[in-house]
Amino acid sequence: MAALPGLALLLLLAWGGLPAAGQKRKEMVLSEKVNQLMEWASKRSVIRMNGDKFRRLVKAPPRNYSVIVMFTALQPHRQCVVCKQADEEYQILANSWRYSSAFTNKIFFAMVDFDEGSDVFQMLNMNSAPTFINFPAKGKPKRGDTYELQVRGFAAEQLARWVADRTDVNIRVIRPPNYAGPLMLGLLLAVVGGLVYLRGSNLDFLYNKTGWAFAALCFVLAMTSGQMWNHIRGPPYAHKNPHTGQVNYIHGSSQAQFVAETHIVLLFNGGVTLGMVLLHEAATSDMDVGKRKIMCIAGIGLVVLFFSWLLSVFRSKYHGYPYRYVSF
Repeated sequence: MAALPGLALLLLLAWGGLPAAGQKRKEMVLSEKVNQLMEWASKRSVIRMNGDKFRRLVKAPPRNYSVIVMFTALQPHRQCVVCKQADEEYQILANSWRYSSAFTNKIFFAMVDFDEGSDVFQMLNMNSAPTFINFPAKGKPKRGDTYELQVRGFAAEQLARWVADRTDVNIRVIRPPNYAGPLMLGLLLAVVGGLVYLRGSNLDFLYNKTGWAFAALCFVLAMTSGQMWNHIRGPPYAHKNPHTGQVNYIHGSSQAQFVAETHIVLLFNGGVTLGMVLLHEAATSDMDVGKRKIMCIAGIGLVVLFFSWLLSVFRSKYHGYPYRYVSF
């Protein structure tokens, strides 16, 4: 009976030591994970992962770091143009974080290519690419942890805002130097300067109303078609369905658009404008009646045709819109 208190004491020590040993083992596993990720991140800003790496370093606990993962399909035979464009912006974002003074092991950037981790796509029930998901340090990804690519576009600045919202890590995007803009501006100034020099004695072309009106019209058409939105958001040119192979040039939502969509709207607006110009010329020119009738008919035809197409684009984005000009 005297041995019972000693046995109870041993049992208490054993039970008290088990949680401590488990916690120590957990800390060792976590340290190994962080060290492995830091080693890979020091060599490449975006860590490429297969199924085993993803399950061990992203899905399995313990984890005290967030991982931003881009699920993509970059192999040439996949013919995913958007994946390549998104990858370029993603690399810019990851490099901006990796080489910033604020770089820590709080967040890592990774990539899973379909041809290297198709099992991961199946595990997550994912059927489209590219897709960006934030795997937080604690818990499972929530709805907001999946990036809305079709709405925000894949520009590095937009991705950085989303990352800051989900992880509280602010990344200042630093892009490589791009000399295309300054070169084009220099070329334009050189052309203008050359014209002024060659025609210094006759600058009447600067007062040509038709030329200035055409330049202003081109600028207005470009801006009203959504070119500035493209510049700010950086949307994909179009979207190709990975299952059917069908390419969509018009975005189905009123909150987003493709680059191709702006080109289509620009063309349609230009057609309507040309029709209006022809109608004006038919009403005010001094040509014979026959030519003016032809211009009038052509103008009406252009306005009806292109305005109807514009309405069809509008109806495809605003579902339930009841009006149309000509049935298409």
